[in-house]
Amino acid sequence: MTSHQQHPGEQGPAEDRAPQGEDLAALLERLLGRAPGKTQKDLATESGVRYPTLNAWVNRTRGTSRIEPDTIRSLVEVFRRWGVEVTPAEMFTAAGRPVPGRTDEEREKRLLKLYRQLPEDKQRDLVRYAEAALRLSHVS
Repeated sequence: MTSHQQHPGEQGPAEDRAPQGEDLAALLERLLGRAPGKTQKDLATESGVRYPTLNAWVNRTRGTSRIEPDTIRSLVEVFRRWGVEVTPAEMFTAAGRPVPGRTDEEREKRLLKLYRQLPEDKQRDLVRYAEAALRLSHVS
């Protein structure tokens, strides 16, 4: 279980978008409150997170230290589509995760995940495209 981290005596001004020490549960509740008519189920469905998982994060019965970076980014994208301002950095920080850039390893993992979801003929097309892009990059 992830415990709510507080920093005694550290209170930011009321207009701070991500109060110091705000964990993922508090952030999700605050952002959902700014999305009229939207529920945890809506967020789960649109972000691709299983509802029981999202609900466990909100109820602090499941840790957040192993949430995939793409899952965090997906939550941010959904809130932004709903007109709720939030940054990836706010979401990563609230989840207790370092704010990553897209690393080589992360890009490779994402590409492989996408590649494996393609039908075989599209996989071959993607390999041909990558080979052509590589040839072009050596010409430039």
